[in-house]
Amino acid sequence: MSTIHILGIAGTFMGGVAALAREKGHTVRGSDQAIYPPMSTQLERLGIALDPGYRADSVAPDCDEVVIGNALSRGNPAVEAVLDAGQRYISGAQWLSEQVLPGRDTLAVAGTHGKTTTTTILTWLLHSAGRDPGFLIGGVAEDFGVSARVGSGREFVVEADEYDTAFFDKRSKFVHYRPLVAILNNLEYDHADIFPDVAAIQRQFHHLIRTVPARGRLIVNGEDAYLADVLAMGCWTPVERFGFDPSLEWHAELVEADGSVFVVHHRGERVGEVRWSLLGRHNVLNGLAALAAAHAVGVELATVIPALAAFRSVKRRMEVIGQARDITLYDDFAHHPTAIRTTLDGLRAKVGDARIVVAMEPRSNSMRLGAHAQALAPSLDGADAVVFLHRPELAWDAASVIAAVRGQAHAVPDTDALLAQLGAIAAPGDHVVFMSNGGFDGAPRRFLAQLQQP
Repeated sequence: MSTIHILGIAGTFMGGVAALAREKGHTVRGSDQAIYPPMSTQLERLGIALDPGYRADSVAPDCDEVVIGNALSRGNPAVEAVLDAGQRYISGAQWLSEQVLPGRDTLAVAGTHGKTTTTTILTWLLHSAGRDPGFLIGGVAEDFGVSARVGSGREFVVEADEYDTAFFDKRSKFVHYRPLVAILNNLEYDHADIFPDVAAIQRQFHHLIRTVPARGRLIVNGEDAYLADVLAMGCWTPVERFGFDPSLEWHAELVEADGSVFVVHHRGERVGEVRWSLLGRHNVLNGLAALAAAHAVGVELATVIPALAAFRSVKRRMEVIGQARDITLYDDFAHHPTAIRTTLDGLRAKVGDARIVVAMEPRSNSMRLGAHAQALAPSLDGADAVVFLHRPELAWDAASVIAAVRGQAHAVPDTDALLAQLGAIAAPGDHVVFMSNGGFDGAPRRFLAQLQQP
């Protein structure tokens, strides 16, 4: 087997590629400049050597192949050294398509929101059906303990991201996967650093649709107008739509307002009742899409729906990290206004009148460029208090966002100040949610330790 060096190894996708390469017997090394849990923990557990930072000598001269993540660009010292040395390099998405997916039935989960959760639900359903699927999830699945596994079954479930592939391949990652079944969960404007508008994202989604064979299936959110436009561009595959509308092929009927219990219907027939720990209408849609995709590959849903009661989701998706002084702390990956709003709506339905406090690190490229600044304050209407970590490099005016927040709002320049502000705000009975798509300087667990002090 070969020696592989992964540049950008601590990213959720590239960390999964590393796990798959290691499982296939390759010697795996990697570099990254932002190494933090849960991916750093997974890589350490797998015995993969991590080299912090990117240097001209990061990649050994005798390395057989370099897998380059999409966070790296020309001018990066490690990238320049690989190019100058004439070493073989490849993107993570192409490596997956060449080394893991051939001969498999690929089930791809695409969408602006909910990809990671839906991918994990679908994997759990196939696992519960005894299929032993392979998978690559953009997070560490609680039920599997890893973000990726080769699996011995025919199916491989992949989180299919619309972000570009690499500095040398500007197509969306998901066009590499050639899925038999594709879930299109939703579509909104995001990734302002590479997409000028929604139409540009829609074109990429249509490229994905073009790769799904006629014998396959498209599972599409039937209540999403942007996805309807994508289908109107041309479709050659049977489509099954899902949502809350009873006229759709798959529809959910809420039993509990918080989404913890719902009935699944297929073409007007009752399939079963889901009882699980997930909250919110968005997660009901995620579950419904996963059930439809499992059904598309022949899973008898009546046999696997009961397994959702034991489903534990993914780390950093409203993960309860602890409780102290009667204050409950959550770690969440939400970073788009729609995801923030739906996440808080689900929590509000669960906790009723209890106070919700949000600690937010606006870190995504779209946030830093200010693409979501106007939508951010309304998305936080479900919170009673918000503390923003307003780092110096944040492009938009925090004062205008703070002024528009419905509840109490503050902006602080660093994590120490954020923890101090939270300590002054949080009170017994509160629910404190940390929201970031980065490491947040370990703030969630640091605040838990702060609360646990005598």
